[in-house]
Amino acid sequence: MANANQLFPTPQAAEHLGGLKPNTLEGWRIQGTGPRYIKIGRLVRYRLEDLDAYLQAQTRTSTSQSA
Repeated sequence: MANANQLFPTPQAAEHLGGLKPNTLEGWRIQGTGPRYIKIGRLVRYRLEDLDAYLQAQTRTSTSQSA
């Protein structure tokens, strides 16, 4: 069981977000969108709490509702 502060590499973070391809997260980082992440030297890591917050922010009640 993961705790909220556990750090996930990009492939695991992409899987947690519904099976995205890791390249999607890499593109979002370049664009400045997507979930928050931590940069430690060359390493990029995601906190479970940030991934879950991102998913929560994407929740919509209608197809006409904007982001």
